[in-house]
Amino acid sequence: RQLFRSPSMPSSIIRPILKRIDRPQDKDTPVKTKRRRSVADSPGEGVVAEPVARLLRSKSFCQEEIENLLADDQDLIGDFSKAYLLQTVEGKHQDLKYITPEMMVAVLTGQFSSLIESCVIVDCRYPYEYEGGHIKGAVNLPMEQDVEEFLLKKPIVPFDASKRVIVIFHCEFSSERGPRMCRFVREKDRACNEYPHLHYPELYILKGGYREFFPQYQTHCEPQDYRPMHHKDFKEDLRKFRMKSR
Repeated sequence: RQLFRSPSMPSSIIRPILKRIDRPQDKDTPVKTKRRRSVADSPGEGVVAEPVARLLRSKSFCQEEIENLLADDQDLIGDFSKAYLLQTVEGKHQDLKYITPEMMVAVLTGQFSSLIESCVIVDCRYPYEYEGGHIKGAVNLPMEQDVEEFLLKKPIVPFDASKRVIVIFHCEFSSERGPRMCRFVREKDRACNEYPHLHYPELYILKGGYREFFPQYQTHCEPQDYRPMHHKDFKEDLRKFRMKSR
């Protein structure tokens, strides 16, 4: 369509066009649109509304939100390279992956040995609890500096790149100390790697903690006993470690 008047175009056609463009819009119309009639159209034909561009507010996601969206959609491990190996169950904290005591025993008895090169069981209980009875092979790391020194100062790397290194955290009930330590490791791991690479992309929580594991699988514990955090003979130890963890 021509933007300027052509010498061959009658002025009677130009004027209606200009008049229509300048006509005020209806104030009660929620979306104002400009209408235009083609100069080739006859006066009796209907006019077509021009499409109106809509401006939408852009939404930005932080790194944690992106990670959660990806993980929720495909259930991938922390570096998004593959799916979680162990079957997980619902737990107290929805952002963490929980396994049952039965699944823990499956790992301990080598049922995943063809896929797992190293399984680190992190017992986050206080030393007097650990000494009173713990899962065989578990390492006692009750403080953040302990777990950072053990896992991140010299990360555990599989000799066979096709196999995995997994870390399973627990405390007495796996309600507070275990989940808190799991999040701490992931945070520190992210900080020392270029996203999304991680030293330990596959982290789990033992659901129910040692309190639920011990009655079912005492033979996988040493000594075969269970010392609760609030044991009457260790009140001073509890007070001391709580002061340290603040």
